[in-house]
Amino acid sequence: MDDDSCVGPISAPNLASQLAAAGHRFTGYAEDLPEVGYTGCVEGDYARKHNPWVNFSNVPAEANRPLSDLPDEYADLPTSSFLIPNLCHDMHDCDVATGDAWAREHLDGYVRWARDHDSLLIVTFDESESTSGDNRIVTFCVGPMVSPGQYSERVDHYRLLRTIQAMYGLPPLGHSADTEPITDVWRPDAR
Repeated sequence: MDDDSCVGPISAPNLASQLAAAGHRFTGYAEDLPEVGYTGCVEGDYARKHNPWVNFSNVPAEANRPLSDLPDEYADLPTSSFLIPNLCHDMHDCDVATGDAWAREHLDGYVRWARDHDSLLIVTFDESESTSGDNRIVTFCVGPMVSPGQYSERVDHYRLLRTIQAMYGLPPLGHSADTEPITDVWRPDAR
């Protein structure tokens, strides 16, 4: 899909179905999602275009949850979780300061917890609004296995998917098979 249209249902394999087949749990938490399993395209500041698992018929409806369902105890999170801000808090429709405040409120506790619990947080944006044409996308990783710094290794969404698949021993899907996992961000003793 190369536009923002509302698609589905798609029955193809995907990260959520791969994780389930391997005995792992997946849940996506979307801000302003009106109800568990909601399949509408837009509701207030919620946009399905940023919530891809809802497009797949082989992902259970209960894996598509409102942000308000995010567990208070991070140890209760599934194996892999996605957290999708609404159109304001992802900085599509609001300024960076608003998005930063949201991220601080919703991610800071997990960042602190992840460092002590061998957990990984990956934050990435979907596109750049840059007029330069290079479409640089902010992506960062936090966790005890991450070596802090800036890296020149090219990272895109396919490489992120390939990296997550490799972490769980899953085969690559689609265009993720055309790339290698991210390697230079990991601490040598964490590989």
